[in-house]
Amino acid sequence: MPSVTHAPFSASTWEQLPDWQNTDLTSSYAALLQSCRALKNKASWQTVCVQAETLAQGDNAALHTFFEANFLPFQVFNPDGTTQGLITGYYEPKLMGSRVQTARFRYPLYGVPDDLLTIDLGEVYPQLKDMRLRGRLQGKRVVPYYNRADIEQGKAAVQGRELFWVDDAVELFFLQIQGSGRIELPDGTSVKVGYADQNGQPYASIGRKLVEMGELKLEQASMQGIKQWGEQHPDKLPALLALNPSYVFFRELPNQNAAPLGALGVPLTDGYSIAVDARTIPLGAPVFLSTTYPDSAQPLTRLMLAQDTGGAIKGAVRADFFWGYGDQAGVQAGRMKQNGQMWVLFPKGGEPLANGDKP
Repeated sequence: MPSVTHAPFSASTWEQLPDWQNTDLTSSYAALLQSCRALKNKASWQTVCVQAETLAQGDNAALHTFFEANFLPFQVFNPDGTTQGLITGYYEPKLMGSRVQTARFRYPLYGVPDDLLTIDLGEVYPQLKDMRLRGRLQGKRVVPYYNRADIEQGKAAVQGRELFWVDDAVELFFLQIQGSGRIELPDGTSVKVGYADQNGQPYASIGRKLVEMGELKLEQASMQGIKQWGEQHPDKLPALLALNPSYVFFRELPNQNAAPLGALGVPLTDGYSIAVDARTIPLGAPVFLSTTYPDSAQPLTRLMLAQDTGGAIKGAVRADFFWGYGDQAGVQAGRMKQNGQMWVLFPKGGEPLANGDKP
C-alpha cells in the first residue's frame, strides 16, 4: 500500500497550547517587531505589523489579546502524523583570530569563492520556487561544488578569499554550524562574521559519526564532547571533520549589529528566535514551542519567531533554539537535544489552505 503523508498543519485552539495563558509575551513581542521589518509589506502581514507598532510592550494581557485577535494557531505535524520532533540549540561563538596568517592563526575563514554558482530553479520551474542548487562549471557542464575535504585541500578557488585566520580547527568547524560569530583580533578588538553561502553539499553530523564509530556514547555526543574528543585525538581530527561534506562561507558584518542576522535578514533575539526548515515553517512567523530545558525535564514553553534556517534543520517538527552569545549560551546550545511540539501562528487571512499547504 502507498504511504500516507500527513498534512503539515492542523487547526488548533489557544487552549491547546501548553500553559499559553501564563506565557510572558514581552520578549516575543520584541522579536515579532523584528519579523515585521521583513514582512510588513506582505498582504497578510500589513495589518498585524501596523497594530503591533501601537502596543505597550510591558502589558502582557494586552499582548495576549493582540495575538489572539490577529493570529490563528496551527499545530505542526510530521509526514507520518506524529507531533514530536527534535529541538536543538545554537549560539554565537567567539573565536580568536587575525586578518593575516601567522604560526598561531593558521586556519582560514573563507569568503564566497568566485567559482561557486547558485542556480535558482524557480526561474525555470515555478513549482520549485525558493529552491536553489549550488555547483560549478566543468567545461560546459554544471557539476556539484567541491566538498569540505576538497576545499581544505585547495581544489576550490578559495586562495585570496581568506577573510580571517583562526587558531582552532574545531572552533572554526562549529562556527560553520552556528552560522555566525565574533572574532577577537590580537589588538583586543572584535569583528562579527555571518553566513554568506554554502557549498550545496549535505550536512552530516560528526557527533553521530563518532557514536557509530564507538568513539563516544550517545549522551557524550554534544558540542562539548566533540571538542574534547578533538583535543584528545588531534591526528584523527581532519578525517573526522571531512565526514561532513557541507562547508559554509562567510562575510564580515557591521559591528553595530546588536545580534547576528538570521535568514530572514533581521537580527536574532536571544532565547526567542529559532531556525526552522523554511520548506514547511514560513520564515518570520511566530511559533509556539513546547519542549524542555537542555538535559532536563523542566518545561520550556515559549512563543518564538522563525527567523533563521540551517543546514541541519530538516523536517516539519524541527527547530534550532538560538541561545545568544558567549560561553554560557554555548553550554546551553551544546547540551540541547530535546523533544518538542510546535504550533505556527498564522495571521488571519494568511492561514494554510484546507489541504495543509501554505497559501
